[in-house]
Amino acid sequence: MGTLTRDEKRRVRKPLLWIGIASITMTFAGLTSGYVVSRSALLPQNNWLQFNLPAQFYWATGVMLLSSLFMVWAKRQVKQGKSATGGLVLALLCGLTFVFLQLMGAQALVDKGLHFTGTNTAVSWVYVIAGLHWLHIVSGLIVLMVTIYQSQKGVYTSTGHEGLDLSAIYWHFLDLLWIYLFIFLAFIR
Repeated sequence: MGTLTRDEKRRVRKPLLWIGIASITMTFAGLTSGYVVSRSALLPQNNWLQFNLPAQFYWATGVMLLSSLFMVWAKRQVKQGKSATGGLVLALLCGLTFVFLQLMGAQALVDKGLHFTGTNTAVSWVYVIAGLHWLHIVSGLIVLMVTIYQSQKGVYTSTGHEGLDLSAIYWHFLDLLWIYLFIFLAFIR
């Protein structure tokens, strides 16, 4: 087996990203399906705890949408021959704010006596689903930091910005995934 050339590596990046996205999508499809099955099994006996998501989850959703707008702006800047760094830094700050708000939301649940274990199956599902998304957000923040570093080095040009494009695809995916999960958790009660 030989090593891949630079051009071969470039050609496989996007398909590999889409395979990763498909894998993450299937994971969350399985989790949300498990949530629905657990809920339907427990509802007849009234063992499914009804509770509202903390306000911080709502705010975090808005921040995540804002971060995607900053990513769009960063891509436009680079296509116009300008630096993407400003938009990327703002997207990163929004991502960090998202994580902070999510952790505050988890603390709000704990303050209400809704713990990961020992409270109710419904609460555990919220922690598992949101928590796994938090881990993916951390990976997205790392990707954003690498992308900012590359932008600072001047790697992205108006004709060569594949790394930025891949970073934006992943970040937008995480945004859409959270919106799906948020709507699911907020309305599938």
